[in-house]
Amino acid sequence: MTSKVIYQGNLRTESTHLKSGNSFITDAPTDNNGKGEAFSPTDTVASGLASCMLTVMGIKARSLNVDMTGTVAHVTKTMTSDPRRISKIKVVIDLPFEADKKTRAILERTANTCPVHYSLHPDIEKDVMFNWK
Repeated sequence: MTSKVIYQGNLRTESTHLKSGNSFITDAPTDNNGKGEAFSPTDTVASGLASCMLTVMGIKARSLNVDMTGTVAHVTKTMTSDPRRISKIKVVIDLPFEADKKTRAILERTANTCPVHYSLHPDIEKDVMFNWK
């Protein structure tokens, strides 16, 4: 088992990672009957894409002797209705280091082939931009 998710009432859940004990809460967003006091479940999906991209880039960067510390991903999620779902995830990655053309291509390709990217429904538009120093 990976995690345990408990419904706490008032459209809030708490997810606990069983191996580490780390946890986070989610709330329904204000546009869907919630308080919007925490990430919504769909926010976690969009942020999961960016986290996955940075993680696999970090793995590849390590093998290339490149330090990615300080790299930031800015995530924008767009919802649609009928059915209510994520229609687009925009990820803008700011890389605060210099890299040659080959290294940039390798890291960008690595990001765009992360497991979450492949796991998202093909109807979800993924708009990814890399801003290099």
